[in-house]
Amino acid sequence: MKITKVLGLSFLLFAFIGTSFPEAVHAKDPAAVLDVFGHEVQAGARYLIVAPSTDNTTTLAVTINSQVLCNSDVILSTLNESLPITFSPVIQSTDSVIREGTHLNVNFAGPSAMCLKGGVTPMWKIRFSTTAKGFIVTTGGVDRLNRFKITKYEGDNSFYQLSFCPMSETFCECSCVPVGVNGDNNLVPGAGPLLVMFEPDE
Repeated sequence: MKITKVLGLSFLLFAFIGTSFPEAVHAKDPAAVLDVFGHEVQAGARYLIVAPSTDNTTTLAVTINSQVLCNSDVILSTLNESLPITFSPVIQSTDSVIREGTHLNVNFAGPSAMCLKGGVTPMWKIRFSTTAKGFIVTTGGVDRLNRFKITKYEGDNSFYQLSFCPMSETFCECSCVPVGVNGDNNLVPGAGPLLVMFEPDE
């Protein structure tokens, strides 16, 4: 009888907490990432990653350094050379909205039949470049092993920043490192963050 009473009281207490403090039971979703028009960025939709030039006179965009998506380096170039990308959560969800701080796979949304036939993907990853003498962002990634995330840029809330989130602590003691640009316009992890926005590719 005592055990039954204790269980009954425990159930009533939990029910009271759930109705009185719903935030204790249902955590609030992180903020949605917004495109340049203020619309929620959608998983699987095509976007251009754009960024202001250092002198704020032109708009730059993310693309690749060759004509083929397979094993190409990801660079920052002029807007007319931009390539569309798609975002997809590493952990599948029924939520179609891309949210701040969520681990993502980033893919170029271009012709990839040749890449896939050769066992290579247009997914972003990090590799060591002997030419750049450091780690750079390239294509050819593997699902779940090449995680990125989008967060608001702390210095200016109108911009976002991309970060690479390694599976192991390769670059530093933190879990994620900002993605920036080196002197050759390669996207690189561990650099000063590149300020970016997301423009729908229509």
